[in-house]
Amino acid sequence: MNSMSPLVRSFVAHFGEMGSRWGINRTVGQIYALIYVSPRALNADEMAEALEFSRSNLSMGLKELQAWRLVRLKHLPGDRREYFEAPSDAWEIFRTLAEERRRREIEPTLSMLRNALLEQPSSEEDRIAQERMRGMHDLIELMSNWFDDVQRMDSQTLAQLMKMGSKVQKLLEFTGRLKLGSGRSERNGEEG
Repeated sequence: MNSMSPLVRSFVAHFGEMGSRWGINRTVGQIYALIYVSPRALNADEMAEALEFSRSNLSMGLKELQAWRLVRLKHLPGDRREYFEAPSDAWEIFRTLAEERRRREIEPTLSMLRNALLEQPSSEEDRIAQERMRGMHDLIELMSNWFDDVQRMDSQTLAQLMKMGSKVQKLLEFTGRLKLGSGRSERNGEEG
C-alpha cells in the first residue's frame, strides 16, 4: 500500500478524530479505519508507510485492536510477516464492540451494584442510596438481558427490528388494549 486515495484518507482521518470520543486514541482509530476499508490484509510496514506512523506506535495500536477483537492476525503462505484484517460485516463489528464494552464496563458495574445491594444500610442516606442503586441495577440488568436476546438475532432480523422504530411501541400499545378489552369481556361475561 503506497498511499491512500482522498476517499480513504478522509475516512481514516475522521475515524482518528472520532476515536477519542469513542474511548480510543486517534492512532488506534486511524489504524482500524485503514484496515477496515482495505480490500486485503495489511502488514505493519504497509500501514506504517500509509499512515506515516512509527512502528512502535503502530504495534501498540494493533495490540489494542486485537484486545478489542476488532482485527484478526493472518499469515500468508511464504511470507513471515504478520498481516491484519478486520471483519467487513458492520453487524459483526457492532456485536463485537457491544460485547467488549459489556465485558469491560457493564459487567464490573453490575458486580459492584450487586455487592452494594447485599450490604445492610446503616442510615437513611444509605437506604436511599441503595434504593437508587437498585433502580440502576435493575435497568442495567434488563438491558443486559435484552442485549443477550439481540446478540442471538441474525443481522437481517435485527435490521428489521431497528427499522420498526416507534412502530414497536404502537404494537405494544395495541396489544395492551386488546388485553384490556378481553379482560373486560371476561369480567362482563362472568357478571352477566
